[in-house]
Amino acid sequence: MTTAYVLINCDLGSEDKVLSELKSIKKIKETRGVFGAYDIVTKIEAPSSEMVKDIISSKIRRIDRIRSTLTLMGVDEK
Repeated sequence: MTTAYVLINCDLGSEDKVLSELKSIKKIKETRGVFGAYDIVTKIEAPSSEMVKDIISSKIRRIDRIRSTLTLMGVDEK
């Protein structure tokens, strides 16, 4: 299982709408609004890193009002 955290910046005042849309994406396990340099932190769990990349590029980044993302890909524990 691959885990990634996506830090999201969105347009001012659109946080609730973006959070709602993120929560409808199946592989997103958790999403929260935060204070600081980013507006939202989202946790993704998927069977492969390729699926994580697909979720980010084809679903998350296509949400209206998202300005930018930064992805932190987890390291598999051994």
